[in-house]
Amino acid sequence: MKNSSFTLITTLTFYSMTQAQTPPIAQQKPKELTIHGHTRTDNYYWLNDRENPEVINYLNAENAYLEQVLAPVKNLREKLFEEMKGRIKQQDESVPYKEGSYYYYTRFIEGGEYPLYCRKKGSLEAAEEVMLDENELAKGHSYYDAGGLEVSDNEELVAFGEDTVSRRLYTLRIKNLKTGEIYPDAISDTEGGNYAWATDNKTLFYIRKDPQTLLGYQVWRHVLGTDPKQDVLVYEEKDNQFYMGLYRSKSKKFIHIVSDQNGVATEYQMLEANNSTGSFRTFLPRRHGHEYDVLHVGEKFYIRTNWHAENFRLMEVPEDKTADRNAWKEVIAHRPDVYLQQMDIFTNHLVLGERKEGLMHLRIINQNDQSEHYLNFGEPAYVAAIGYNPEFNTNVLRFGYSSLTTPNSTYDYNMDTRERTLMKQQEVLGGFNSANYVSERVYATARDGVKIPISLVYRKGTPKDGSAPLLQYAYGSYGISMDPAFSSTRLSLLDRGFIFAIAHIRGGQEMGRRWYEDGKMLKKKNTFTDFIDCSEFLIRQKYTTQEKLFAMGGSAGGLLMGAVANLRPDLYRGIVASVPFVDVVTTMLDENIPLTTGEFEEWGNPKQKQYYDYMLSYSPYDNVEKKAYPNMLVMTGLHDSQVQYWEPAKWVAKLRTMKTDNNQLLLHTNMEAGHGGASGRFQALKEIALEYAFMLNLVEK
Repeated sequence: MKNSSFTLITTLTFYSMTQAQTPPIAQQKPKELTIHGHTRTDNYYWLNDRENPEVINYLNAENAYLEQVLAPVKNLREKLFEEMKGRIKQQDESVPYKEGSYYYYTRFIEGGEYPLYCRKKGSLEAAEEVMLDENELAKGHSYYDAGGLEVSDNEELVAFGEDTVSRRLYTLRIKNLKTGEIYPDAISDTEGGNYAWATDNKTLFYIRKDPQTLLGYQVWRHVLGTDPKQDVLVYEEKDNQFYMGLYRSKSKKFIHIVSDQNGVATEYQMLEANNSTGSFRTFLPRRHGHEYDVLHVGEKFYIRTNWHAENFRLMEVPEDKTADRNAWKEVIAHRPDVYLQQMDIFTNHLVLGERKEGLMHLRIINQNDQSEHYLNFGEPAYVAAIGYNPEFNTNVLRFGYSSLTTPNSTYDYNMDTRERTLMKQQEVLGGFNSANYVSERVYATARDGVKIPISLVYRKGTPKDGSAPLLQYAYGSYGISMDPAFSSTRLSLLDRGFIFAIAHIRGGQEMGRRWYEDGKMLKKKNTFTDFIDCSEFLIRQKYTTQEKLFAMGGSAGGLLMGAVANLRPDLYRGIVASVPFVDVVTTMLDENIPLTTGEFEEWGNPKQKQYYDYMLSYSPYDNVEKKAYPNMLVMTGLHDSQVQYWEPAKWVAKLRTMKTDNNQLLLHTNMEAGHGGASGRFQALKEIALEYAFMLNLVEK
């Protein structure tokens, strides 16, 4: 261990020798950061070196301090973990879907952390073939994720990615499903789940990622059995503000490369899958402000586009005229109150996922007679989505449904007879009965007059007189809608008297595209004030009080937590910030940090002064002040690929020296995981149990 002058409790052994709850104090090593004639001093910049033993010691000390502070609820954490684990059906499997000659599904075995990927040929009564047993592959690894299985056209090979660090850098592997052999072809630093086979059953396309920025930037062509050093570069994305995707079309005719500029611009490349050595051609050249996605059927493409349509519309074009926008023909017009979010196509039916008033509606159009109808779900708050439907020639739509009181459900829907068949509903063990819980949808008025939807759930009999504790959750970024879905783990809070609320704040897309635009870039503060206004509404309506109100958010939602902690620390009893993006300015100025350049269209580029000034005005780390803060639990992962661990670590270190209260400030770093936390279906529950125990402990005090 390096010699260090900072006060740091470094080992669990030391903790066991003392009863004093003395938090670790990180050494201040001032670093000046200057731009636009303005200088910031960052005393904890040095924490960004995960190879530095001082950094690791500090993180370990914070973990040990957390364990000491929460020692009184150790048994509660264990009880919560066992309780949540006990609701999970250990031997479980997904609903099979048919693609080609096989029915595919995943299943879990008793005690298994990871899934088995299986298939049966021709019939569900056929013998099972286990394509991958992730439990076996994960042996010897503290973290494991198999990303994106892609089966070849002859159904004999499967390509998949392996991540054993949680940096989302996947090693591409290929397995022979007839012999069971995993070929020696191993290609590192690929984008997991973005693999596409050509029709020759030997050519595979993949995306290579920059190991520093973690951006996918090249598409390569690999031929099975050849040295990966001989692979051919077929496309390179020159603009580092674009993210990349790669997939085979539903029709199987095309391989598509997708370049997306984070909600601002899109460009597709296309190649006939039977022409593996051919050149990709552009579907329609990128243009700032134009987003689109495509679905091929027959001899044409359907296009979901925001061309002269803020909430998107649906168009079609012959496959040989895609780049001629004059050849695009409108199918579904733009509507100012309906956001067109999803589409799927069948031989006789067109299915649309339309978001209106914060909820998803599934619209079925019969292409033969143009008759149409919507599915009725009958609950005030729910989430519905078009499922995976690989076949064209069917009148059966698979879709998913869930609500705050209804477990995740998979339905098959006959689009002609309108008969709905429940294929599977998540089985929640431990005596769960949905009738014991109540869901509501209410609206808070933001300070600028905008109505903000809030979805709530609580156990029947929970008082609404201000005496109940309430957990308010939100995200509010990237146009991602936080839909009111079911959670079996959440029952552990509801059964202990908590009310759970999702605030559908601006920055998401619940209320259409404008909802997103009004919560990003130079309007980002709407996200924070919306959340606060929802909190004040819930208190006024006597769902809870300030003394029992908790807030939670992760990643960009962790930025939200940091902002509201600075703006209204008096409003919350406790805040849980998971993998929080809190050092906004410094991160967005460093283009070597993963994902920075691709985020400019979400937050702005601080190299431009107007964005620098605006970011600086809300960046949680930069706005920590000498004042009282609520109780706070901050969660991160050492190998986080999205929000680097040092952001929450620096934030906690600064808060420790600035805050004037005696409230709890705890940092938990998973030393073996990344952005998504622990891998495996049970290990992840331990982190949820920690979060819940933190809040329940405060309720009891």
